[in-house]
Amino acid sequence: MRKIGILGLVGLLALVLAGCGGGDGPNTVFIQSPSDLSVDGDIGFTPPSTFSFSQASITRDVQYGFDSGGTEFNAFLDFPLDGFTGGGVVPSNAVIVSADIEVFVNDILLSSSVPTLLELVPFSVTGLTSADFDRAAVLTRSPFNININPDFGNFVRIDVTSLMVEAQNRGDFSLQLRFRPASLAPGLVVLDDRGVVAGRAPLLTVEFR
Repeated sequence: MRKIGILGLVGLLALVLAGCGGGDGPNTVFIQSPSDLSVDGDIGFTPPSTFSFSQASITRDVQYGFDSGGTEFNAFLDFPLDGFTGGGVVPSNAVIVSADIEVFVNDILLSSSVPTLLELVPFSVTGLTSADFDRAAVLTRSPFNININPDFGNFVRIDVTSLMVEAQNRGDFSLQLRFRPASLAPGLVVLDDRGVVAGRAPLLTVEFR
């Protein structure tokens, strides 16, 4: 479940926590930032050389994994840290305490469990390119599985503290993440990124001081 359901409360929460302390210690602030639908998308690669590109939209989610024909999909999410999508701002001098993202799993296909890699990968906000598919990751968090039970049809919370710390150290304006399969076995995960159902868009929560 979402820790904070209405983004309008984020600013008030931040002010309250800044004044009275919270989280790991005094002067801890929480912000939330939804991903940027105009930047999010996925890339499909069919050997030996065919790429396909899909942008998230009100009619399309993003997906990652392998389909039954051997096409690999990588999903890309962009979480602005400057308030661009109406969320909070992470100051350039902030010290990151913790960070996580929440994604809603709309579907899991071809497998009951999909091993997953989540990576910090810079990509252009003007559109994905074939170079982004295998671009070297700045940092990768430990692998994890997305499972039909209990993840299908539910929110999944994923710790991204190490990735957020690195993005902050780099001075990035967004936390840019790539989901990719950690196994060659068939299995697709569909993440809700349409913004149609309130509260289901990917959401970043950052705690800092």
